[in-house]
Amino acid sequence: MKTQYNNQSIIKGKRKFCIFLAMLTFCLNAQGGNLQEYFEEPQKVGEARLSVLFWDIYDAALFAPKGEFTGTQPFALELKYLRNFKGKDIASRSIDEMRKLGISDEVKLAKWYQEMQDIFPDVKEGEKITGIVDTQQVSHFYYNDQPLGKVYDQEFSEAFFNIWLSEQTSEPKMREKLLGLRK
Repeated sequence: MKTQYNNQSIIKGKRKFCIFLAMLTFCLNAQGGNLQEYFEEPQKVGEARLSVLFWDIYDAALFAPKGEFTGTQPFALELKYLRNFKGKDIASRSIDEMRKLGISDEVKLAKWYQEMQDIFPDVKEGEKITGIVDTQQVSHFYYNDQPLGKVYDQEFSEAFFNIWLSEQTSEPKMREKLLGLRK
């Protein structure tokens, strides 16, 4: 009698463990859409918080294959917002940052602004936007893990993500943390 009870307990325990593993796998794969669709072994490279004066703006995290960012392979950047923002303001600020990086083609910037304005929704505190650059240098955007849209322009992908990852970024300490160069 005891043996039968113990075997049933073991079977129930194994079932619970399998359910737990399935849920954990689902949660990990839900990160920014499914990062494994875009690259193998996605791991966090680094993370940082952007604060301006007294306000926390967003938490950023950079993901790359095996946690190693090279700039020549796919990667993802997740921004979890700590304040409410309008999508058009996110697009506008992105264009301002691209200009600071030396992009001066106003026709191109206007096109990119329109594309971002069409893609980026208004965000509330706690919501996130994830941008993923694939092997073809296409930018894929997700809002709380739901697809938003894509930008197929390789120059856009470079310019947009350089806002955070370029040596000329306006936030060099943040860049260092994202790239895992500073704790």
